[in-house]
Amino acid sequence: MEMNLAEIIKRPLVSEKTTFLGTHRNAYTFEVDSRADKQLVKQAVEQLYNVKVTDVRTIVVPGKSKRTRSGYKTLSSWKKAVVQVDPQQKIDIF
Repeated sequence: MEMNLAEIIKRPLVSEKTTFLGTHRNAYTFEVDSRADKQLVKQAVEQLYNVKVTDVRTIVVPGKSKRTRSGYKTLSSWKKAVVQVDPQQKIDIF
């Protein structure tokens, strides 16, 4: 699979829970490409943010059903990655 490392990470996810993880556990959450595996996510974060990644956890978030005017529509699923960084380093996106 040929993927550019900059295309793997789509955006950081910012919420109360992810902010808590970033400050207390040094773990950061990103929306990633659904074809990316843990090794590609680790390489992409290390290259883009110049940090040492110690652990990567990935989750496939199932699409939700939304009611529309003409019935129900299912939104597509997406992949989320929780990346833990070396305790002496930090990512300044939050």
